[in-house]
Amino acid sequence: MKHMRRCTRTGCARPAVATLTYAHADLTAVVGPLATFAEPHSYDLCEEHALGLTVPRGWEVMRHVGDFPAPIPHSDDLEALADAVREAARVDPAPMISADMDTPTGRRGHLRVVPPAH
Repeated sequence: MKHMRRCTRTGCARPAVATLTYAHADLTAVVGPLATFAEPHSYDLCEEHALGLTVPRGWEVMRHVGDFPAPIPHSDDLEALADAVREAARVDPAPMISADMDTPTGRRGHLRVVPPAH
């Protein structure tokens, strides 16, 4: 079972809402919305740490304007939702009677088995 991404600051267990990346050549730290996937050279931050980030003298911080959106649901959550929708939409196949009333046809979902022409 996967868990929600947490803030990478030591001792912080709050959920991450932002991602911090560095552009070393430009002496810039960029704090933006939480990235879709965890990257090896970026850091996930909670809202408090994202808003309170400070950088060394000579560096600049570029921040996301406005509130940080809630974290994206984990793929496990999305898969569980998709499974629930599939289960609710599942229809038991019922035999259907063809036009000549003596040869049954089968139906499964949006497909139908049609008997061969005589």
